[in-house]
Amino acid sequence: MSGTAASVIEIFEQQAAKRPEEIAVRDARGELTYAELDHRANQLAHELRARGVDAEVPVALLMRRSADLIVTLVAVLKAGGVYLALDPRLPAERRTTVLLDARPALVVTDEEPPSATAGDPPWCLLAELSACASRRPTTPPVTRTSAESTAYIAYTSGSAGKPKGVMVPHRAIARLVVGADYLPIRADDVFLQLAPLAFDAATLEIWGPLLGGGRLVVAPEHQLPLEALTDLVRGEGVTILWLTAGLFHHLVASGLAARLRGLRFLLAGGDVLSVEAVNAAMAELDGTTLINGYGPTENTTFTCCAALTEPVKAPRVPIGPAIDGTSVYVLDDELRMAPDGQTGRVHAAGAGLAHGYLNDPALTAQRFVANPFSAVPGDRMYRTGDLGSRDADGALDFHGREDRQVKIRGFRIEPGEVEHALRAHPDVVDAAIVAPSSGDERSLVGFYVADEPLVSEHLRTHLGTLVPPYMIPAGLVWLEALPLTANGKVDRDALTAYAPPGRGDLSSDYRGPGTPVEQWLAEMWGDLTQTSPVGVDDDFFELGGHSLMAVRIIVEISGRTGVEIDPQDFYACPTIAELAELIAAGARE
Repeated sequence: MSGTAASVIEIFEQQAAKRPEEIAVRDARGELTYAELDHRANQLAHELRARGVDAEVPVALLMRRSADLIVTLVAVLKAGGVYLALDPRLPAERRTTVLLDARPALVVTDEEPPSATAGDPPWCLLAELSACASRRPTTPPVTRTSAESTAYIAYTSGSAGKPKGVMVPHRAIARLVVGADYLPIRADDVFLQLAPLAFDAATLEIWGPLLGGGRLVVAPEHQLPLEALTDLVRGEGVTILWLTAGLFHHLVASGLAARLRGLRFLLAGGDVLSVEAVNAAMAELDGTTLINGYGPTENTTFTCCAALTEPVKAPRVPIGPAIDGTSVYVLDDELRMAPDGQTGRVHAAGAGLAHGYLNDPALTAQRFVANPFSAVPGDRMYRTGDLGSRDADGALDFHGREDRQVKIRGFRIEPGEVEHALRAHPDVVDAAIVAPSSGDERSLVGFYVADEPLVSEHLRTHLGTLVPPYMIPAGLVWLEALPLTANGKVDRDALTAYAPPGRGDLSSDYRGPGTPVEQWLAEMWGDLTQTSPVGVDDDFFELGGHSLMAVRIIVEISGRTGVEIDPQDFYACPTIAELAELIAAGARE
């Protein structure tokens, strides 16, 4: 049976007492034993309590991946508080929206705090907080934390233009990683934390090793080229690795899957996996179990998992049965069990369920409903909004969303929220967002109505103040009016089939390649972004490129020229002309 009646902190402290001298966490700057992590977290917890953190009180964290971040997470929970991860890439306005909703006691940051705005909670620099904490006791503070206490708040996209905070309890984390049937964690396992803290894969990456007695290796904050990532995995002896579907597909397409030999488990998820990519990876990774995981944030990272040890022969990669501690129901319109093989609405119940949405009892009541299949009074189930069917063995087959929610590179996105942000532009009269797919890739395309075409770069700048980078459409298309169906609704099928934007959508005039390197780069960019022709002054991200595509390009450049391009340099020089200069400079060194 997965899970436990104990809190996350009780389980962690049991591990710390059992293996005090074993390495708990390691980053580029050093490592901490379980005893050191426990003592530092205790001191910081006392300091947090002195600053108003108590039971169920949120603490916002605006920090880069590091061992210090792990200390802070553990400290917040030891103080009885609730951690709230703020993505450093969040625009200031969205961050303010989250802070006003969550009302944390303080915001902890590892960089100089930004200028405070009205209603902001106190900002604390971690270095100063830690200096004060160093004088506090190394014994744990006394708290009232239980398995039902809230551990963290995760904000997800909301259809009304407002993100919603999912309140996840301690028991849900324990159900995910303690005694898990889909992932038997051992004390000699090494996990890599690669996901941003705001992404719920980080829940598995962090608490899997810390509650299982293993070791956590924290990846650098910047995005690693694929070869550097596989070098890190091999160099640190990582045994359990989680990749987004997009990163997994790129790794396989780059021919680097064999560099992950030695993994016990390779988990992939966040979007639909390609059968071809899964089978190609399995052919290279003898002895590795590949796990395809499915689940919403509201049921804590994974609801179903398929453990794959043989090639997939079905047209779709299975997502498996419900994991231990979870029940999955496929129901018809009358909330009756749908027969095996028949499509219905997917509902989830069990120990992984969140408490609900912060400050939104109406939405909580709408999505978390009474469970008619449970004999436990007050038991609930979550309406996932997904469509699916079950086979005779109880495994779930995913058939898509019943609403418009999509996943882009592992991030769950409500197109309505992006539409809301686009309509907020003073010159935009109306807007619609669709998410067409091409092969293994899915991207957002925005259509807007205005008196005349607007400069896409200006629209993207506007969107960047309201939504995170992963929610900014790859393409923006001007229309005189949005197409409508016979009943007067926006015809999204027509928009999805609409031709991709031409060069008129770009902010730069066309200038063709002038060297063999520029020509090769232009052809590669055109293939990746489905744009033709590509000019040497075109902005890669304006063409619809994203971070995973950038990693593929960096790998191609390295393999073809031997020049290693730093991802940060790529982002700073996102045109072919600038990139060709970087390649030339690297070749001269």
